[in-house]
Amino acid sequence: MYFFVQVKSRRAHRPKTICEQSQPAKVPVQNPFACRARFRLGLCSAIAVLAFCSGSLAANWQSTVSKESRGNFPELRPLRATYRFGWSGFTAATGEIHFTKPSGDKFQLDGTGRTIGFVRALWKLDVNHQAVANAETLRPIESQQTENYRSKKLATHLTFRDNGVTCARTEGEGSSAATKTRQFSFPNLFDLHSALLYLRSQPLRDRSVYRVVVYPATNAYLATITVIGREKVSVHAGGYNAIKVDLQLNKIGKHLELQPHRKFRHATIWVSDDADRILLRIEAQIFVGTIFAELQSMRFDGAR
Repeated sequence: MYFFVQVKSRRAHRPKTICEQSQPAKVPVQNPFACRARFRLGLCSAIAVLAFCSGSLAANWQSTVSKESRGNFPELRPLRATYRFGWSGFTAATGEIHFTKPSGDKFQLDGTGRTIGFVRALWKLDVNHQAVANAETLRPIESQQTENYRSKKLATHLTFRDNGVTCARTEGEGSSAATKTRQFSFPNLFDLHSALLYLRSQPLRDRSVYRVVVYPATNAYLATITVIGREKVSVHAGGYNAIKVDLQLNKIGKHLELQPHRKFRHATIWVSDDADRILLRIEAQIFVGTIFAELQSMRFDGAR
């Protein structure tokens, strides 16, 4: 129910003349300075909300990074292995790795790779890689990589510390060489070598999820690894019972914001489900299609 209260004026109501009735209604004129002030206030509020949301999102992904220390799975034995790389079943490159424990407190990975066949005629590339990790914590110490193309040479040196990494990247040789150095601060980073060692040390139960921050060369990425399950897989080196893993990558920006990877969509990885947990095969969906890496041969040092 509505109640209306009508207040009558003391002065007699004078009816409007025809001329007054024909006048258009008066529209209040707003002060342009007031409008501009309200617009600025709204814009500032929107920016503040976006900044708060961005900060919350950054804090959220950082809180999901795996906190577990190295697992109890037996350490990898020294070995030599060869791999082939390509797309759609076509081999475009080969690589060799040698994993050792040169001292009681260090693991070391030495690798070489090169394009082959007609791919080499189109895109010549020779790669040398060396990475050293702490054998107790499985954290990276340093890594070095050189890439020799037909017309240029790139050298990347990563030095890791507890709270970040220093990246020195040199292009060219001799007097024409130019080096750029950048810093990235984030605790408990991994490179590719140490990330593999850390993940293989974990229980890797079905449907378990691990998130690590990896700095492979010049940028940091949040890697989300999900154990899909177990299955049999055949590669050139033989048939294996395997652990099937899904890999997702997000680039980490300068302000620790997550960004989609422009070229990488996702990858499926198979690791041998045995006492060695050898990397068997990788299939990655990238912007040009599907590329792969597959184990060709392997032998442990000292084995006959």
